[in-house]
Amino acid sequence: MVATEEVLRRHGSSKATVVDVAKVLGVSHAALYRYFPSKAALREAVTRRWLGRVFDELAVADDSTLAPPERLRGWLVALYRAKRRSAVGEPELFETYRVIAEESPAATGEHVVALLRQLEGIVVAGVESGDFDADDPAVTARVVFEATQSFHHPAHVGEWGLPDRDELLDGVCALVVNGLRAR
Repeated sequence: MVATEEVLRRHGSSKATVVDVAKVLGVSHAALYRYFPSKAALREAVTRRWLGRVFDELAVADDSTLAPPERLRGWLVALYRAKRRSAVGEPELFETYRVIAEESPAATGEHVVALLRQLEGIVVAGVESGDFDADDPAVTARVVFEATQSFHHPAHVGEWGLPDRDELLDGVCALVVNGLRAR
């Protein structure tokens, strides 16, 4: 996976080949095909790995010792920062992942489902503690995820560097948390 990322970083998604990856590894391309039946399968595996890193980062950032409103805010901020860090830190690789992710709807779909499960867990905790009022935590999680899309969906990457983005996210988080508060 590391070798594939290196090749993608160097050549971009359209020009990177399995032969290039094999050269970096010092093996034949046939050896790679034993593990990945196609270039698409290799690219999907790399995308899953990248998305998994984002998911793992969020799992670590989700502090269950905090009250659910703070957990929710922290999770949304962590998601934004993880995506922004990837986009700003390695823009070529981020763009490559974005392109590959569009080609791998299964990988991105699984990622979104996993994120929604994390978010739903925070909503459930908020309902159980009396902090949130949500009839259906799964639907509520989906609505929160969709409402905050401009802070995590790769289509909005061009907005993430704007000077007021952090303040805007703070405002959106306050709006979401206040909207979920039990009355």
